[in-house]
Amino acid sequence: MLFKTSPQERLRNAIGAVQHWPWHQSIGQVWLLVGLAFLALCRTALCDDLFGQASVVDGDTLEIHGTRIRLWGIDAPETTQLCRGDDSLPYRCGAKAANDLDAFIARRPVSCTPISLDQYGRTVATCTVDGADLGQWLVSNGLALDWPNYSKGMYGAVQHEAELAGRGIWSGSYVQPWLYRFCIKAGGRPAACSDDANAHP
Repeated sequence: MLFKTSPQERLRNAIGAVQHWPWHQSIGQVWLLVGLAFLALCRTALCDDLFGQASVVDGDTLEIHGTRIRLWGIDAPETTQLCRGDDSLPYRCGAKAANDLDAFIARRPVSCTPISLDQYGRTVATCTVDGADLGQWLVSNGLALDWPNYSKGMYGAVQHEAELAGRGIWSGSYVQPWLYRFCIKAGGRPAACSDDANAHP
């Protein structure tokens, strides 16, 4: 019986082969193996169908031709998450991020450059519309945060500008999305986890 491996398993196997390759061998052989790893990457749908009309799933996730795409280097508030505006009243900042992103894309074609797969099997990519980086646009409008664990501060400068200008979540108060998710996973409710005092572990 033949056992088929998943695209994700093929990708992990190819990358593992590169990592454990005896680097004293011919450089030509090394590049051949790197090329094979890239082909394995393409077979996971990371190289296919990443251009076209996108559906906005949430503030940092798109779908193009059935492929879920997580925007690289940023983290937007979750759909159920609440923030407080400059009037101190709560509003659905996660839903606002998704709605504003959808309005900005305005059915224009989206082009995404794949970077990796996340733990859920989603393609992680940088995406643009008419040359505008969607991650940068979200951060610069205060709709998402730079996620330095992954971005290495790529969007730190535009985030600082958004903070100084009081755009989006910077006009009031908010909980970092990663802390909100931690609170929800621990059994908290959206309203309570959206409160800074409750979200921190």
